[in-house]
Amino acid sequence: MIRTLLILTGLTVLTACADSGLEPGEGFVDVTGGQVWYRISGSGTGTPLVLLHGGPGVPSYYLKPLQALADERPVILYDQLGAGRSDNPGDPSLWNTARFVEELAQIRETLGLTEVHILGHSWGTMLAVEYMLGNPEGVQSLILASPALSVARWSADADRLLATLPEATQAIIEEHEAAGTTDSPEYQGAVAEYYARYVSLSDPWSADVDSSFAGMNPDIYGQMWGPSEFTSTGSLKTFERAEALAGIAVPILFTTGRYDEATPETVEYYASQAPDARVEILENSAHLTMQDEPERNVEVVRAFLREVESRR
Repeated sequence: MIRTLLILTGLTVLTACADSGLEPGEGFVDVTGGQVWYRISGSGTGTPLVLLHGGPGVPSYYLKPLQALADERPVILYDQLGAGRSDNPGDPSLWNTARFVEELAQIRETLGLTEVHILGHSWGTMLAVEYMLGNPEGVQSLILASPALSVARWSADADRLLATLPEATQAIIEEHEAAGTTDSPEYQGAVAEYYARYVSLSDPWSADVDSSFAGMNPDIYGQMWGPSEFTSTGSLKTFERAEALAGIAVPILFTTGRYDEATPETVEYYASQAPDARVEILENSAHLTMQDEPERNVEVVRAFLREVESRR
C-alpha cells in the first residue's frame, strides 16, 4: 500500500513538472561576467516564483524556507554573480544595478520563465523594482520583502534604531566609522548588537543564515552599499525609487517584520505609492522574516500568490 502511494505521488509530481515546463534540479546560467548558480525546487501548475536575495553580495541560503511554496509551483533560487556558489570574477565594473538587472533577464530567458512572480528581499527589492521599470513581459506580481526603496528613508530609520543601542555601543560605531576602521573586531561586535535586534531575532541563527554570511562577497557589499546595514556609503546611497512605484501596475505584496530595519512605517509609505499594493507585518520578526517566522511568512506569500492567480 505504501509503495503504491509512493508511486502515485511520484507520478503526480512528474505530471506537475511537465505542466510547468521546468524540471527540479540545479545548474549554471551564463550571464554577463560569468556563470550564476541556480536551483529549481518543486512542482505544480502555479506560476513559477523567482527569489532575489539581499546584500548585495549575500547568497540565497537564507531564503530556503520559501522553498516550502514549491508544493504548488516551481521556486527558483539563484546566487547573484559574485556571491555564494556563483562565479566571482573579481571585476568591480560588474557590481552595478544595471548589470544585475540584465542578469535577471538572462536567467529568465535561459530557463524559459515566460510567466513569473518575483520575490525580492532587501537589496532584492531594489533589483526587482529596477527590473520592473524596464517593463518586462510576463511578471504577474511582486513580493517586496523588507524593502529598501529609499535609502534616505532607510538611513533615517537606521539613525533612529541605532539610538536604541547602549550609548557605549553607539560610541564604538561612531568612532570606527569616523576613523575608517570598520573592519575592526570592536566595530563588528557593535554591528552584531544591531543585527541581533533588527536583522534576525532567531537565537542562535540558523545554519543557512551562517552560510549566507560565510558566502557573502564583502567587495560587492562594500562597493554598492557600505560597511554595515545601517551605513550606506556605496553606489546605492542615492537610490530613490519610492515614487516610481506609481508606474508599476502589477499587484504588489509588501512584507516586513515588526522589528525590521525596513520599518513598518516606511513600508506602509511605499505601499501608499503603488496602485495595487498591500502590507503584511510579521509580528515576531526582524529583517529576516523568512527565518524568524518561516511558517507565517510562507502562509502570507502563498495566500497572495493564490489570490493573484485567481484573478487571471
